[in-house]
Amino acid sequence: MRHAGEDVPHNECADKFPPNRYPGMDVFVGGERFDALQVGVRVLWEIKTHRFDTYSAFIQDREIEKEYEQIRKERAAAAACGYGFVVGVSTQAHKDALIARDPSLDVVVTGCSR
Repeated sequence: MRHAGEDVPHNECADKFPPNRYPGMDVFVGGERFDALQVGVRVLWEIKTHRFDTYSAFIQDREIEKEYEQIRKERAAAAACGYGFVVGVSTQAHKDALIARDPSLDVVVTGCSR
């Protein structure tokens, strides 16, 4: 299905970084929408490109909790359908915050900018 929303930098990152098997498209698996299905492997990706590092600590904490609920559902859907799951984030600080919330997450710094 076509990428949700009109966020061009986000969509470009989702198409190029993993790289996406279906550029310009999201993937719907197990009732969840994913930003990309990686070329050559059964790995689904959730891409985060917002400017996490610019948020106050309070907003960062709230954002991580909100993201984690989404990520938890997506990771479960991916696993139930036999896929791996990776979260791509723009910065090391964002990765560190997600790993602090759940060390079992597979998080990769994409370097994609806004």
